Amino acid sequence: MQSLWDGGTTPQQYEEIFVQKVAEKTGGAFELKLFSAGQIVPPAQSFDAVRGGAFELMKTFDGYTAGKIPAHAFTSTIPFGYKKSEDYAAWFYDLGGIDMAREAYAPAGLHYIAPVIYDQEPIHSRVEIRTVADFQGKKGRFTGLASTVMGGLGVAVTPLATAEVYSGLDKGLIDLADRGDLQANLDAGLDEVAKFIILPGVHQPTTATSYVANQAAFDQLPDEFRQALAEAAKEVSDAYQINKTKTDATALATFKERGVTVIELAEDDVNANRVKAAELWRQAAKDDPLANKILDSQMAQMKELGLLS
Repeated sequence: MQSLWDGGTTPQQYEEIFVQKVAEKTGGAFELKLFSAGQIVPPAQSFDAVRGGAFELMKTFDGYTAGKIPAHAFTSTIPFGYKKSEDYAAWFYDLGGIDMAREAYAPAGLHYIAPVIYDQEPIHSRVEIRTVADFQGKKGRFTGLASTVMGGLGVAVTPLATAEVYSGLDKGLIDLADRGDLQANLDAGLDEVAKFIILPGVHQPTTATSYVANQAAFDQLPDEFRQALAEAAKEVSDAYQINKTKTDATALATFKERGVTVIELAEDDVNANRVKAAELWRQAAKDDPLANKILDSQMAQMKELGLLS
């Protein structure tokens, strides 16, 4: 298994927990050998590497492949969409989302096991942003569906790698950026190059990363092993969100202590722009039947949640 995360980071520690849980649930019979991001192939090549059998399992972010699989735009994050991780989780587990995610991966010979779902990531900015309209004309780093939506709101989107976000902000190549959660961004020193944090993270209010296996390898596993993978993923998802709630609070306090200004966008402003975002969601779905099926399902749930009228 190759992870999405660098070695020594908090998210990678949860992948180590995932591996441990799988082993425990199978009495030590099923052992996963874990590699961090880039140890086998660069993260952007994981999809093809697992598909080709270079390794059997990956932790990935579906947004990276949204350009060639439109459905992946909606199984990773929905900008201006779900505000709570439990609502996004309910779509996956109660409203058929996991089955639709599996349908999206199946043509590539890959099996979607389960997501890890967590709440917002912040936007770090060199410039003051007080309203959604203030994003107009700024240069920003975003990925996946966020690129489409933030671009539609007037941001000149630049597809920098995560490792290049610090230098991009430092050199003024970008004005603002999505990078990771608050603790990860604190660890990366973003307080040194961006003196504003914009909340809520409208570009990524909730996120789903995913465990995806080579289908042929998955099919060879006994049912007990398959079940262990799914159960461990769900448990890690819940534990990661609990930990993130704690680290968000402490990291935000430290950012403030280091002179970073935290700006909260007005709820009415965010709600009003969700209508515009929904039009951009539909554009991203293109004429892909599965992407539109997923989006229809999610928008129906959002109407029940009161996020859309």
